[in-house]
Amino acid sequence: MNVSLKNRKPKAGLLLIASPRFKNLSGPQRGTYGQRKEQAVKEIMASMDFLDLVWPGITYEREDAERAIRQFFNEKVDFVLVEFLSWSEDFAWIRFLRDMPDIPVLFTNVAKDKMSFETTLDEDDFVDYLCAGTLVGSLEASGSVRRVPRKDVKVVMGNRAEITEKIRVYAQAAKVRSILRQSTVGLMANMNEAMWSTYIDNYDLFTRIGPEIRYLPYSDYGSVIAGLPEADVKAWCDELQGKYAMMEDVEYDKFKGCVEASLALQVMARSNDIDVMVYNDIDQATFRTAGCRAGFYHPWFNENCSVLVPEADIGAGLVTYMLKLLTGKHVNFLEPFHIEDAYGTFAGGHAGPNDHNDPAWQQNVIIARDVRFAKTSWKYAGAPFAWYRISPGLKTMAQLVECDGRYKLVCSLIESLPGKHLLATYTHSIFRPQVPVKQLFEEILKIGTTQHFAIVDGDWTAQLADLAEIMHFEFHHIQ
Repeated sequence: MNVSLKNRKPKAGLLLIASPRFKNLSGPQRGTYGQRKEQAVKEIMASMDFLDLVWPGITYEREDAERAIRQFFNEKVDFVLVEFLSWSEDFAWIRFLRDMPDIPVLFTNVAKDKMSFETTLDEDDFVDYLCAGTLVGSLEASGSVRRVPRKDVKVVMGNRAEITEKIRVYAQAAKVRSILRQSTVGLMANMNEAMWSTYIDNYDLFTRIGPEIRYLPYSDYGSVIAGLPEADVKAWCDELQGKYAMMEDVEYDKFKGCVEASLALQVMARSNDIDVMVYNDIDQATFRTAGCRAGFYHPWFNENCSVLVPEADIGAGLVTYMLKLLTGKHVNFLEPFHIEDAYGTFAGGHAGPNDHNDPAWQQNVIIARDVRFAKTSWKYAGAPFAWYRISPGLKTMAQLVECDGRYKLVCSLIESLPGKHLLATYTHSIFRPQVPVKQLFEEILKIGTTQHFAIVDGDWTAQLADLAEIMHFEFHHIQ
Protein backbone atom coordinates (compact mmCIF):
# COMPACT_ATOMS: atom_id res chain seq x y z
CA MET A 1 0.00 0.00 0.00
CA ASN A 2 1.14 3.53 -0.67
CA VAL A 3 2.82 4.87 2.46
CA SER A 4 0.93 8.18 2.22
CA LEU A 5 -2.31 6.27 2.85
CA LYS A 6 -0.84 4.83 6.04
CA ASN A 7 0.45 8.20 7.26
CA ARG A 8 -2.71 10.21 6.56
CA LYS A 9 -4.87 11.74 9.26
CA PRO A 10 -7.82 9.67 10.48
CA LYS A 11 -10.95 10.55 8.50
CA ALA A 12 -14.13 11.15 10.49
CA GLY A 13 -17.68 11.81 9.44
CA LEU A 14 -19.16 14.48 11.71
CA LEU A 15 -22.85 13.95 12.55
CA LEU A 16 -24.16 16.80 14.68
CA ILE A 17 -27.87 16.57 15.39
CA ALA A 18 -30.13 19.51 16.29
CA SER A 19 -33.84 20.25 16.52
CA PRO A 20 -35.80 21.68 13.57
CA ARG A 21 -38.46 22.75 16.09
CA PHE A 22 -35.99 25.14 17.76
CA LYS A 23 -34.08 26.27 14.67
CA ASN A 24 -35.65 29.69 14.25
CA LEU A 25 -36.28 30.54 17.89
CA SER A 26 -34.49 33.80 18.65
CA GLY A 27 -33.34 36.05 21.46
CA PRO A 28 -32.80 39.76 20.78
CA GLN A 29 -29.13 39.76 21.79
CA ARG A 30 -27.58 36.43 20.80
CA GLY A 31 -29.36 35.37 17.64
CA THR A 32 -31.40 32.31 16.75
CA TYR A 33 -30.94 28.79 17.99
CA GLY A 34 -29.70 27.86 14.51
CA GLN A 35 -27.08 30.63 14.54
CA ARG A 36 -25.89 29.61 17.97
CA LYS A 37 -25.57 26.01 16.81
CA GLU A 38 -23.53 27.12 13.79
CA GLN A 39 -21.13 28.87 16.15
CA ALA A 40 -20.98 25.77 18.34
CA VAL A 41 -20.07 23.70 15.28
CA LYS A 42 -17.14 26.02 14.50
CA GLU A 43 -15.84 25.58 18.04
CA ILE A 44 -16.23 21.79 17.87
CA MET A 45 -14.42 21.55 14.55
CA ALA A 46 -11.61 23.83 15.77
CA SER A 47 -10.82 21.29 18.50
CA MET A 48 -10.29 18.48 15.97
CA ASP A 49 -7.40 19.57 13.78
CA PHE A 50 -5.98 16.05 14.11
CA LEU A 51 -8.85 14.72 11.96
CA ASP A 52 -9.74 14.94 8.30
CA LEU A 53 -13.40 15.89 8.81
CA VAL A 54 -16.22 15.10 6.40
CA TRP A 55 -18.90 17.66 7.26
CA PRO A 56 -22.37 17.43 5.65
CA GLY A 57 -23.87 20.24 7.72
CA ILE A 58 -26.05 20.10 10.82
CA THR A 59 -28.56 17.27 10.74
CA TYR A 60 -32.07 18.61 11.35
CA GLU A 61 -34.27 16.48 9.10
CA ARG A 62 -34.46 12.93 7.74
CA GLU A 63 -33.10 14.20 4.44
CA ASP A 64 -30.03 15.59 6.23
CA ALA A 65 -29.34 12.16 7.73
CA GLU A 66 -29.69 10.51 4.33
CA ARG A 67 -27.27 13.03 2.77
CA ALA A 68 -24.77 12.46 5.59
CA ILE A 69 -24.94 8.68 5.12
CA ARG A 70 -24.21 9.01 1.40
CA GLN A 71 -21.35 11.43 1.97
CA PHE A 72 -19.74 9.37 4.74
CA PHE A 73 -19.95 6.20 2.65
CA ASN A 74 -18.70 7.78 -0.57
CA GLU A 75 -15.75 9.46 1.15
CA LYS A 76 -14.85 6.27 3.05
CA VAL A 77 -14.60 7.73 6.53
CA ASP A 78 -12.84 5.67 9.20
CA PHE A 79 -15.61 6.33 11.71
CA VAL A 80 -18.54 8.63 12.42
CA LEU A 81 -18.45 11.05 15.34
CA VAL A 82 -21.92 11.80 16.73
CA GLU A 83 -22.99 14.57 19.08
CA PHE A 84 -26.46 15.90 19.91
CA LEU A 85 -26.27 19.70 19.97
CA SER A 86 -29.36 19.88 22.19
CA TRP A 87 -32.52 17.90 22.68
CA SER A 88 -33.77 16.88 19.28
CA GLU A 89 -36.43 14.78 17.67
CA ASP A 90 -34.87 11.37 17.12
CA PHE A 91 -36.25 10.48 13.68
CA ALA A 92 -33.04 11.48 11.87
CA TRP A 93 -30.88 9.58 14.40
CA ILE A 94 -32.90 6.38 14.10
CA ARG A 95 -32.69 6.55 10.31
CA PHE A 96 -28.91 6.96 10.55
CA LEU A 97 -28.57 3.97 12.87
CA ARG A 98 -30.72 1.82 10.62
CA ASP A 99 -29.29 2.78 7.22
CA MET A 100 -25.62 3.62 7.79
CA PRO A 101 -23.41 0.72 6.56
CA ASP A 102 -21.27 -1.06 9.15
CA ILE A 103 -18.70 1.42 10.38
CA PRO A 104 -17.44 2.41 13.84
CA VAL A 105 -19.55 5.11 15.51
CA LEU A 106 -18.37 7.19 18.48
CA PHE A 107 -21.42 8.60 20.29
CA THR A 108 -20.37 11.48 22.53
CA ASN A 109 -22.00 13.65 25.15
CA VAL A 110 -20.14 16.76 26.26
CA ALA A 111 -20.69 18.22 29.73
CA LYS A 112 -20.17 21.97 30.02
CA ASP A 113 -18.32 23.41 32.99
CA LYS A 114 -21.21 25.79 33.78
CA MET A 115 -24.27 27.30 32.15
CA SER A 116 -24.57 30.81 30.71
CA PHE A 117 -27.98 31.49 32.30
CA GLU A 118 -29.65 31.57 35.71
CA THR A 119 -33.33 31.68 34.81
CA THR A 120 -35.28 31.29 31.58
CA LEU A 121 -37.28 34.52 31.98
CA ASP A 122 -35.13 36.33 29.43
CA GLU A 123 -35.63 35.22 25.78
CA ASP A 124 -31.88 34.97 25.15
CA ASP A 125 -31.46 32.87 28.27
CA PHE A 126 -34.38 30.68 27.25
CA VAL A 127 -32.78 29.91 23.87
CA ASP A 128 -29.47 29.23 25.63
CA TYR A 129 -31.32 26.84 27.92
CA LEU A 130 -32.67 24.98 24.89
CA CYS A 131 -29.18 24.93 23.34
CA ALA A 132 -27.72 23.46 26.53
CA GLY A 133 -29.98 20.40 26.55
CA THR A 134 -27.43 18.01 25.05
CA LEU A 135 -27.91 15.52 27.87
CA VAL A 136 -31.64 15.32 27.12
CA GLY A 137 -30.93 14.59 23.47
CA SER A 138 -28.28 12.01 24.26
CA LEU A 139 -30.47 10.21 26.77
CA GLU A 140 -33.33 9.98 24.32
CA ALA A 141 -30.95 8.76 21.60
CA SER A 142 -29.34 6.16 23.87
CA GLY A 143 -32.36 3.90 23.74
CA SER A 144 -32.06 3.51 19.99
CA VAL A 145 -28.35 2.65 20.30
CA ARG A 146 -29.47 -0.56 21.98
CA ARG A 147 -32.73 -1.18 20.10
CA VAL A 148 -31.28 -0.83 16.58
CA PRO A 149 -28.97 -3.85 16.06
CA ARG A 150 -25.53 -2.31 15.64
CA LYS A 151 -22.38 -3.69 17.28
CA ASP A 152 -20.16 -0.77 16.39
CA VAL A 153 -21.36 2.13 18.61
CA LYS A 154 -19.10 3.27 21.46
CA VAL A 155 -20.55 5.74 23.99
CA VAL A 156 -18.32 8.24 25.82
CA MET A 157 -18.94 11.23 28.07
CA GLY A 158 -16.79 14.02 29.47
CA ASN A 159 -16.02 17.70 29.20
CA ARG A 160 -14.79 19.05 25.86
CA ALA A 161 -11.10 18.44 26.60
CA GLU A 162 -11.76 14.90 27.85
CA ILE A 163 -13.96 14.08 24.87
CA THR A 164 -11.37 15.46 22.46
CA GLU A 165 -8.71 13.14 23.89
CA LYS A 166 -11.07 10.15 23.69
CA ILE A 167 -11.80 11.05 20.08
CA ARG A 168 -8.07 11.24 19.33
CA VAL A 169 -7.48 7.73 20.72
CA TYR A 170 -10.55 6.25 19.03
CA ALA A 171 -9.64 7.86 15.70
CA GLN A 172 -6.21 6.25 15.74
CA ALA A 173 -7.81 2.84 16.22
CA ALA A 174 -10.49 3.40 13.59
CA LYS A 175 -7.87 4.41 11.06
CA VAL A 176 -5.99 1.15 11.69
CA ARG A 177 -9.20 -0.78 10.98
CA SER A 178 -9.53 0.95 7.61
CA ILE A 179 -5.89 0.44 6.65
CA LEU A 180 -6.00 -3.25 7.56
CA ARG A 181 -8.75 -3.70 4.97
CA GLN A 182 -6.41 -2.42 2.26
CA SER A 183 -3.24 -4.20 3.39
CA THR A 184 -1.48 -7.34 2.22
CA VAL A 185 0.27 -10.06 4.21
CA GLY A 186 3.08 -11.94 2.47
CA LEU A 187 3.84 -15.41 3.86
CA MET A 188 7.06 -17.05 2.80
CA ALA A 189 6.17 -19.74 2.04
CA ASN A 190 4.14 -21.97 4.40
CA MET A 191 2.88 -22.18 7.96
CA ASN A 192 5.36 -22.97 10.72
CA GLU A 193 5.25 -26.73 11.30
CA ALA A 194 7.09 -26.36 14.61
CA MET A 195 4.57 -23.94 16.14
CA TRP A 196 0.99 -24.95 15.37
CA SER A 197 -0.44 -22.63 18.04
CA THR A 198 0.50 -19.71 15.79
CA TYR A 199 -1.83 -20.87 13.00
CA ILE A 200 -4.79 -18.71 12.01
CA ASP A 201 -7.56 -19.19 9.45
CA ASN A 202 -6.60 -17.24 6.36
CA TYR A 203 -10.23 -16.85 5.28
CA ASP A 204 -11.00 -15.27 8.65
CA LEU A 205 -7.93 -13.08 8.21
CA PHE A 206 -9.50 -11.54 5.12
CA THR A 207 -13.15 -11.43 6.15
CA ARG A 208 -12.79 -10.45 9.81
CA ILE A 209 -9.60 -8.39 9.95
CA GLY A 210 -9.06 -7.26 6.38
CA PRO A 211 -5.67 -8.08 4.86
CA GLU A 212 -5.32 -10.29 1.82
CA ILE A 213 -2.65 -12.98 2.03
CA ARG A 214 -0.12 -13.77 -0.68
CA TYR A 215 2.15 -16.81 -0.63
CA LEU A 216 5.72 -16.10 -1.68
CA PRO A 217 7.58 -19.23 -2.85
CA TYR A 218 11.17 -20.04 -1.98
CA SER A 219 11.91 -20.41 -5.68
CA ASP A 220 11.22 -16.68 -6.01
CA TYR A 221 13.39 -16.00 -2.96
CA GLY A 222 16.29 -17.86 -4.56
CA SER A 223 15.81 -16.03 -7.86
CA VAL A 224 15.76 -12.65 -6.12
CA ILE A 225 18.95 -13.44 -4.19
CA ALA A 226 20.69 -14.57 -7.39
CA GLY A 227 19.57 -11.44 -9.21
CA LEU A 228 20.55 -8.82 -6.64
CA PRO A 229 22.73 -6.12 -8.20
CA GLU A 230 26.21 -6.30 -6.72
CA ALA A 231 26.19 -2.53 -6.21
CA ASP A 232 23.04 -2.71 -4.06
CA VAL A 233 24.51 -5.47 -1.90
CA LYS A 234 27.78 -3.60 -1.43
CA ALA A 235 25.97 -0.36 -0.64
CA TRP A 236 24.02 -1.95 2.21
CA CYS A 237 27.10 -3.81 3.47
CA ASP A 238 28.95 -0.50 3.60
CA GLU A 239 26.03 1.23 5.29
CA LEU A 240 25.79 -1.43 8.00
CA GLN A 241 29.52 -1.41 8.64
CA GLY A 242 29.46 2.38 8.79
CA LYS A 243 26.71 2.43 11.41
CA TYR A 244 27.61 -0.50 13.64
CA ALA A 245 30.64 -2.06 15.24
CA MET A 246 31.46 -5.51 13.87
CA MET A 247 33.00 -8.25 16.01
CA GLU A 248 36.41 -9.47 14.87
CA ASP A 249 35.37 -13.08 14.27
CA VAL A 250 32.78 -12.16 11.61
CA GLU A 251 33.79 -13.47 8.17
CA TYR A 252 33.02 -11.00 5.40
CA ASP A 253 31.69 -13.55 2.91
CA LYS A 254 29.18 -14.76 5.49
CA PHE A 255 28.26 -11.19 6.37
CA LYS A 256 27.64 -10.51 2.70
CA GLY A 257 25.58 -13.70 2.38
CA CYS A 258 23.36 -12.61 5.25
CA VAL A 259 22.99 -9.14 3.76
CA GLU A 260 21.86 -10.75 0.49
CA ALA A 261 19.32 -12.93 2.32
CA SER A 262 18.01 -9.87 4.17
CA LEU A 263 17.96 -7.56 1.14
CA ALA A 264 16.02 -10.13 -0.87
CA LEU A 265 13.19 -9.99 1.69
CA GLN A 266 12.88 -6.26 1.15
CA VAL A 267 12.89 -6.67 -2.63
CA MET A 268 10.16 -9.32 -2.45
CA ALA A 269 8.04 -7.21 -0.09
CA ARG A 270 8.34 -4.14 -2.30
CA SER A 271 7.72 -5.92 -5.59
CA ASN A 272 4.66 -7.77 -4.23
CA ASP A 273 3.22 -4.72 -2.43
CA ILE A 274 3.50 -6.43 0.95
CA ASP A 275 2.73 -4.56 4.16
CA VAL A 276 3.30 -7.44 6.61
CA MET A 277 6.21 -9.64 5.51
CA VAL A 278 5.97 -12.93 7.43
CA TYR A 279 9.25 -14.78 7.03
CA ASN A 280 9.48 -18.50 7.82
CA ASP A 281 13.08 -18.37 8.93
CA ILE A 282 13.26 -21.77 10.62
CA ASP A 283 12.06 -23.77 7.61
CA GLN A 284 14.82 -25.94 6.13
CA ALA A 285 14.03 -24.42 2.75
CA THR A 286 15.20 -21.06 4.09
CA PHE A 287 18.67 -22.43 4.78
CA ARG A 288 18.87 -24.40 1.54
CA THR A 289 17.85 -21.32 -0.46
CA ALA A 290 19.76 -18.54 1.32
CA GLY A 291 22.46 -20.47 3.16
CA CYS A 292 21.47 -18.75 6.44
CA ARG A 293 18.61 -16.95 8.13
CA ALA A 294 18.31 -13.26 7.35
CA GLY A 295 19.67 -11.20 10.23
CA PHE A 296 19.21 -7.56 9.19
CA TYR A 297 16.07 -5.39 9.02
CA HIS A 298 16.03 -3.20 5.92
CA PRO A 299 15.14 0.48 6.53
CA TRP A 300 12.58 0.29 3.70
CA PHE A 301 10.11 -1.43 6.03
CA ASN A 302 10.04 1.61 8.31
CA GLU A 303 10.03 4.05 5.41
CA ASN A 304 6.97 2.26 4.00
CA CYS A 305 5.30 1.89 7.45
CA SER A 306 5.47 -1.88 6.93
CA VAL A 307 6.86 -4.67 9.11
CA LEU A 308 8.94 -7.84 8.83
CA VAL A 309 8.51 -10.67 11.34
CA PRO A 310 10.05 -14.15 11.64
CA GLU A 311 8.78 -17.69 12.26
CA ALA A 312 5.74 -17.52 9.94
CA ASP A 313 3.53 -16.13 12.72
CA ILE A 314 0.82 -14.17 10.93
CA GLY A 315 -0.92 -13.14 14.17
CA ALA A 316 2.31 -11.72 15.57
CA GLY A 317 2.91 -9.99 12.25
CA LEU A 318 -0.53 -8.38 12.42
CA VAL A 319 -0.11 -7.04 15.96
CA THR A 320 3.35 -5.73 15.04
CA TYR A 321 1.76 -3.97 12.06
CA MET A 322 -1.08 -2.60 14.19
CA LEU A 323 1.42 -1.07 16.62
CA LYS A 324 3.39 0.30 13.69
CA LEU A 325 0.29 1.97 12.24
CA LEU A 326 -0.78 3.33 15.63
CA THR A 327 2.60 4.72 16.63
CA GLY A 328 4.79 5.17 13.56
CA LYS A 329 7.63 4.00 15.83
CA HIS A 330 10.13 1.15 15.67
CA VAL A 331 8.43 -2.08 16.77
CA ASN A 332 10.37 -5.09 18.02
CA PHE A 333 9.43 -8.76 17.91
CA LEU A 334 9.70 -10.50 21.25
CA GLU A 335 9.70 -13.99 22.72
CA PRO A 336 9.96 -14.17 26.54
CA PHE A 337 12.74 -16.60 27.48
CA HIS A 338 12.85 -16.99 31.26
CA ILE A 339 11.87 -15.31 34.52
CA GLU A 340 14.39 -14.26 37.17
CA ASP A 341 12.12 -14.25 40.18
CA ALA A 342 14.68 -12.67 42.50
CA TYR A 343 14.64 -9.50 40.38
CA GLY A 344 11.02 -9.51 39.21
CA THR A 345 12.21 -9.54 35.61
CA PHE A 346 12.17 -11.67 32.50
CA ALA A 347 14.57 -11.94 29.60
CA GLY A 348 13.21 -11.79 26.06
CA GLY A 349 14.10 -11.18 22.46
CA HIS A 350 14.19 -12.95 19.16
CA ALA A 351 16.60 -14.20 16.54
CA GLY A 352 16.36 -13.31 12.87
CA PRO A 353 15.55 -9.88 11.46
CA ASN A 354 14.38 -7.47 14.17
CA ASP A 355 14.04 -3.72 13.81
CA HIS A 356 17.42 -2.29 14.83
CA ASN A 357 17.02 1.00 12.92
CA ASP A 358 15.99 3.42 15.67
CA PRO A 359 18.44 6.32 15.14
CA ALA A 360 18.44 7.11 18.86
CA TRP A 361 19.89 3.70 19.74
CA GLN A 362 22.41 2.85 17.03
CA GLN A 363 25.06 2.35 19.71
CA ASN A 364 22.99 -0.61 20.95
CA VAL A 365 23.75 -2.64 17.81
CA ILE A 366 26.71 -4.94 17.19
CA ILE A 367 27.22 -7.05 14.06
CA ALA A 368 27.94 -10.44 15.61
CA ARG A 369 28.08 -14.10 14.58
CA ASP A 370 24.88 -16.08 14.95
CA VAL A 371 26.47 -18.65 17.25
CA ARG A 372 23.32 -20.73 17.33
CA PHE A 373 23.88 -21.76 13.70
CA ALA A 374 27.66 -21.50 13.61
CA LYS A 375 28.21 -25.27 13.68
CA THR A 376 25.63 -26.24 11.06
CA SER A 377 26.44 -27.38 7.53
CA TRP A 378 24.65 -24.56 5.73
CA LYS A 379 26.59 -22.44 3.25
CA TYR A 380 26.84 -19.40 5.52
CA ALA A 381 26.87 -21.17 8.90
CA GLY A 382 27.63 -18.59 11.57
CA ALA A 383 26.56 -15.70 9.35
CA PRO A 384 26.23 -12.51 11.44
CA PHE A 385 23.14 -10.58 12.44
CA ALA A 386 22.27 -7.26 14.08
CA TRP A 387 22.72 -8.07 17.77
CA TYR A 388 20.49 -5.39 19.25
CA ARG A 389 20.00 -4.51 22.91
CA ILE A 390 16.43 -3.20 22.81
CA SER A 391 16.15 0.43 23.91
CA PRO A 392 15.29 1.11 27.56
CA GLY A 393 12.03 2.62 28.76
CA LEU A 394 8.31 1.95 29.09
CA LYS A 395 6.93 -0.35 26.39
CA THR A 396 3.55 -1.68 25.35
CA MET A 397 3.74 -5.45 24.86
CA ALA A 398 0.94 -7.00 22.80
CA GLN A 399 -0.01 -10.18 20.97
CA LEU A 400 -2.84 -11.39 18.72
CA VAL A 401 -4.02 -14.99 18.43
CA GLU A 402 -7.04 -16.79 17.03
CA CYS A 403 -9.10 -19.29 19.04
CA ASP A 404 -12.33 -21.00 17.96
CA GLY A 405 -13.00 -18.41 15.30
CA ARG A 406 -12.39 -15.45 17.64
CA TYR A 407 -9.34 -13.28 18.09
CA LYS A 408 -7.67 -12.45 21.39
CA LEU A 409 -5.70 -9.22 21.77
CA VAL A 410 -3.54 -9.31 24.92
CA CYS A 411 -1.45 -6.42 26.18
CA SER A 412 0.47 -5.14 29.19
CA LEU A 413 3.05 -2.52 30.07
CA ILE A 414 6.67 -3.48 30.67
CA GLU A 415 9.92 -1.61 31.22
CA SER A 416 12.96 -2.48 29.16
CA LEU A 417 16.02 -2.10 31.35
CA PRO A 418 19.34 -0.66 30.20
CA GLY A 419 22.36 -2.93 30.20
CA LYS A 420 25.05 -4.68 28.24
CA HIS A 421 24.68 -7.16 25.40
CA LEU A 422 23.57 -10.61 26.53
CA LEU A 423 22.14 -13.69 24.86
CA ALA A 424 24.23 -13.91 21.70
CA THR A 425 22.09 -14.73 18.64
CA TYR A 426 19.12 -12.69 19.90
CA THR A 427 17.92 -9.13 19.72
CA HIS A 428 17.06 -8.87 23.40
CA SER A 429 16.61 -7.04 26.67
CA ILE A 430 15.73 -7.61 30.32
CA PHE A 431 12.19 -6.48 31.15
CA ARG A 432 10.33 -5.59 34.34
CA PRO A 433 6.53 -5.68 33.99
CA GLN A 434 4.32 -3.16 35.79
CA VAL A 435 2.48 -6.09 37.36
CA PRO A 436 4.45 -8.81 39.19
CA VAL A 437 6.18 -10.91 36.58
CA LYS A 438 4.73 -14.25 37.69
CA GLN A 439 1.23 -12.76 37.74
CA LEU A 440 1.70 -11.41 34.23
CA PHE A 441 2.63 -14.72 32.70
CA GLU A 442 0.17 -16.71 34.80
CA GLU A 443 -2.61 -14.53 33.37
CA ILE A 444 -1.28 -14.98 29.83
CA LEU A 445 -1.04 -18.74 30.30
CA LYS A 446 -4.66 -18.82 31.49
CA ILE A 447 -5.84 -16.78 28.50
CA GLY A 448 -4.04 -19.18 26.15
CA THR A 449 -1.88 -17.46 23.55
CA THR A 450 1.49 -18.10 21.90
CA GLN A 451 5.09 -17.17 22.67
CA HIS A 452 5.29 -14.18 20.29
CA PHE A 453 4.71 -10.52 21.18
CA ALA A 454 5.33 -7.10 19.66
CA ILE A 455 6.69 -4.24 21.78
CA VAL A 456 6.83 -0.50 21.15
CA ASP A 457 7.80 2.60 23.12
CA GLY A 458 5.08 4.19 25.25
CA ASP A 459 1.63 3.34 26.56
CA TRP A 460 -0.75 2.45 23.72
CA THR A 461 -3.15 0.30 25.73
CA ALA A 462 -6.06 2.75 25.33
CA GLN A 463 -5.71 2.63 21.54
CA LEU A 464 -5.51 -1.16 21.62
CA ALA A 465 -8.65 -1.31 23.77
CA ASP A 466 -10.57 0.78 21.23
CA LEU A 467 -9.15 -1.23 18.35
CA ALA A 468 -10.20 -4.49 19.98
CA GLU A 469 -13.72 -3.14 20.49
CA ILE A 470 -13.95 -1.92 16.91
CA MET A 471 -12.63 -5.23 15.54
CA HIS A 472 -14.74 -7.36 17.92
CA PHE A 473 -11.67 -9.00 19.46
CA GLU A 474 -11.50 -10.36 22.98
CA PHE A 475 -9.41 -7.81 24.86
CA HIS A 476 -7.19 -8.66 27.81
CA HIS A 477 -5.28 -5.79 29.41
CA ILE A 478 -3.17 -7.26 32.20
CA GLN A 479 -2.65 -4.51 34.75
